[in-house]
Amino acid sequence: MADPDPSSDALAADLTMAVGRLLRRLRAEANPSELNLSQMGALARLEQGGPMTTADLARAELMKPQSMGAILASLEQEGLIERQPHPTDRRQVHFVLTDAGAAVRTRHRAAKRDWLVRALAELDPPARRTLAAAIPIIQQVGET
Repeated sequence: MADPDPSSDALAADLTMAVGRLLRRLRAEANPSELNLSQMGALARLEQGGPMTTADLARAELMKPQSMGAILASLEQEGLIERQPHPTDRRQVHFVLTDAGAAVRTRHRAAKRDWLVRALAELDPPARRTLAAAIPIIQQVGET
């Protein structure tokens, strides 16, 4: 029987494991482009934030500019991003998604959603209701 009032330590451990497993499964099931996590992260940042410099992307992804430069070079070679002149500083360059890069992001989102919808459909109605009731709590924890 489940502990009626589990400790914060036990909840933290269980939630970390469950969320980590879900994220790994989503990544495995929904990567039609076969890009690595760092490449997908850079594409997502550009999609959400618009044009960015290498340094901006590196800061946002918590990595060194040299590492981000290698990621951007590979994405540029694949035609998923392109360079544009910086609007105020001619010494810098902005990276932006190409139509092909935006299409990869769209396919990736759709694949993740499709897999998750199928997985949730396999749950019985009480389990789906429990999960639905937990979502606001998980959101609250994520916002603290």
